[in-house]
Amino acid sequence: MESKIEVLSTVKVEKSKDLYKIVDALNRTLKHEDLMFGLALDQEDEEMMVFTIYRT
Repeated sequence: MESKIEVLSTVKVEKSKDLYKIVDALNRTLKHEDLMFGLALDQEDEEMMVFTIYRT
């Protein structure tokens, strides 16, 4: 069985120490809608983060 993950949107935002809490809340709340949210440090700018929305 193959699982396909589709990127719906990606945006760069300023680094924030509590942003992961929002991502966690979104993942817990909307997982039944086949949505997943990701947060990563921007590899090019250490003051920015990359927020991504996926459909699973």
